[in-house]
Amino acid sequence: MSSHTYEANKFQTKDFVICGILMALTTIMTMLVQIPVVGAHGYVNMGDTVVLFSGLYLGKKHGGIIGGVGSALADLILGYAIYAPVTLVAKGLEGFLCGLIAEKVSGKKGNVIGTIIGGIVMVSGYFIGEIFMYGIQTSLAAVPANSLQATFGIVTSILIYTAVKHSLDKSRI
Repeated sequence: MSSHTYEANKFQTKDFVICGILMALTTIMTMLVQIPVVGAHGYVNMGDTVVLFSGLYLGKKHGGIIGGVGSALADLILGYAIYAPVTLVAKGLEGFLCGLIAEKVSGKKGNVIGTIIGGIVMVSGYFIGEIFMYGIQTSLAAVPANSLQATFGIVTSILIYTAVKHSLDKSRI
């Protein structure tokens, strides 16, 4: 076995482990703080911070998987199984698009645009999904809370990503 093959496998294993850790962290952050939404059936949580951070840090593919699976797992554990399919899609797209845009648009601008688009897609995904589940009135009632959750995730994910990136840059000196 050549050293090149070993390095490629080592990278894949590291990737797999980091994804697992961030998926678990997404689940935990989603479960840690649950603020019920008045007039709707869901709750506000802090999972978007990890979903958006994952998109920024690991890119579109991993951001999508971490966002969708980690968040849907929290719904299943917390007894919100009805939301799991909507969450899988909405949060998966949130992480995927955040990572895609951050990859395509370089620098801080890409990070900001990526997280904002990811947040908008998450809010829109729940809005559309909840129309089919509960009707337009209940879906509309959840938009402000989902928007607040997205805004919190945007700000905190950029702060954490910037700190982690800065820390990694210093460690290479």
